Amino acid sequence: MTESFSKRFFLIIDYSTRIMTTRLRSFDAVLFLFSFIIFISAVPTLNAQDDIIVIVSNGIDGKPLEGMTVKLFNADFQTDRAVTTDNRGRAVFRSVKAEKGYEVAIAETAEYAAAGAGPFELQAQQPITIELFLYSLRFVDLEEAVVVANPTLRVNRTDAEVRFTLRENEIRQLPVEGRDMTRLLYRLPNVSQATGFYPEAPNVSINGANPLFTSYLIDGMDNNERFLGGQKFAIPVGAARNLTVLTNNYSAEYGLTANGVVNITTQSGSNTAFGEAFLVNRPGPAIDGRPDAPQRDLSGNPVLNGFRRIQGGFGTGGALVKDKTFYFLNFEHTTDLKENALISADLGVAETIEGTNTFNLLSTRLDHHWSSNHRSTVRVNFGKTAIERQGGGLDGGVLFPSAGSIQDRNTLLVAATHNFTQGGFVTQTNVQYSRFRWNYARASAGENPQVVLLNPSEQPIGIIGSPGYTFDQTENTFQFKQTLKYYTGRHTLKAGLNIISSDHSLLGGGNPYGNYRVRLTEDQVNTIRGLNKGSKLSLADIPSESKVLDYTVELRPASIDGSQTVYSVFVEDRWAAHPDLTLTMGLRYDYDDLSKGGAQRADLN
Repeated sequence: MTESFSKRFFLIIDYSTRIMTTRLRSFDAVLFLFSFIIFISAVPTLNAQDDIIVIVSNGIDGKPLEGMTVKLFNADFQTDRAVTTDNRGRAVFRSVKAEKGYEVAIAETAEYAAAGAGPFELQAQQPITIELFLYSLRFVDLEEAVVVANPTLRVNRTDAEVRFTLRENEIRQLPVEGRDMTRLLYRLPNVSQATGFYPEAPNVSINGANPLFTSYLIDGMDNNERFLGGQKFAIPVGAARNLTVLTNNYSAEYGLTANGVVNITTQSGSNTAFGEAFLVNRPGPAIDGRPDAPQRDLSGNPVLNGFRRIQGGFGTGGALVKDKTFYFLNFEHTTDLKENALISADLGVAETIEGTNTFNLLSTRLDHHWSSNHRSTVRVNFGKTAIERQGGGLDGGVLFPSAGSIQDRNTLLVAATHNFTQGGFVTQTNVQYSRFRWNYARASAGENPQVVLLNPSEQPIGIIGSPGYTFDQTENTFQFKQTLKYYTGRHTLKAGLNIISSDHSLLGGGNPYGNYRVRLTEDQVNTIRGLNKGSKLSLADIPSESKVLDYTVELRPASIDGSQTVYSVFVEDRWAAHPDLTLTMGLRYDYDDLSKGGAQRADLN
């Protein structure tokens, strides 16, 4: 599941392989902090930005127009910039902050009528190209008029990168279950729904590949659970401004995956205050149909009859200081109520067992503009999820609530950036700390033995006491990413360094209190049945003279403490060789310290 080392050269096509896990050790921590101090003091940085390229042509013959002044403005952020077109008819606005509400315009001249486009949205790390056609003020008899649509899916004529995007208005208008962003991805080409491995496994497959290798990013920064795969923090609809999937031919800047990349750009505030609040109630059987096949809840676990949902939240954004400091805050809560059937004919139990899943997602972001060249951003994402296995089964089961468990998935992401741009030179630095706690089976009744009750025919009639196993993972990850971009003539040069380092701690194995299989006699079965405990049956209710057939005890619970660090460097040149030809050439090099294995020296082949 990991690739230790890769070095590749590509023309337009860059293909990379994902590393699943990483960690920052003591030496790496010192190196990380030292590097960050050097970069933050000597090289200011830029976050969530890219270029706006405007191509100005004659509307009659299609020839490029040189010397035309193009203005870019955004009322929400007081943006007002002007660039003159070159001999290829191009005006490039470099290092523009990724926001919505941009417009470009060309004023009327003595020869040409005015033209403009917008409002439009610039997405993080994705340049946008806009074509403007100018028409002479003299009367011209057109033999043909061509109307050009602006679809979501179109051919990328800049660098051949295959990507598909859902913008904010589309995200909010498309129907989606539980405001879950991953369920919007199925509407994009090359993306399909995936199931398998375990119920909570990632549900998105790109190009039909293993969903565990899909790479998830937030504002271009890592959001992957680096032990098994999938996203750490599930961004809801209210916290996202756009969603982009890179499926093929993407830049050398992206790597560590043999699959596609899902990048979500978060909301930010503006001079215009905005907000929303919502409440959704799905009452369940009162209005729901009764499907023959089970559905899946937001966690990926199957549910059937009796499923209900209550969901609510709010989001707000605006300016703390006009044109300077902007804020955004979003919180969403979901409670899922579900029912299982506990049926044990021998013990006279037939009950409906209710369970609850809760999802709490908090996202906040603060942007500050120090000057026209400097910007800083701080982003925090916090998620707290509890998924209950309450006992029973969809169509009946003998797992009693005392042997049930709760799955905890708790996430914290803290990312900070500072930015700078000067002339044709742009830098982009990101630093992020993330913590992920995944306790797969927190015992509902505490630490106890597990007992499987068997009738005289040795058929299971009840499971009580404990889930019977342990899986408790904690991951602490640091990421440092530095990208440099330089514009010179027809060349756009880009280079970068990315370090992802993770510390993993996993406690797993059997039950240290023992798992027992107990065979009951007919009289003992009748005695337990006569207690009328129902679903509240506990270990204390088992007759002391019951016969233990076999048992297992975890004498040495396995505790795995490991680390992994992945170092990545890349360089790329986008060369506009001709108005109709752009060549992209890049080199990427990844080193995973796990590839060393038990050797004395690193594996650098």
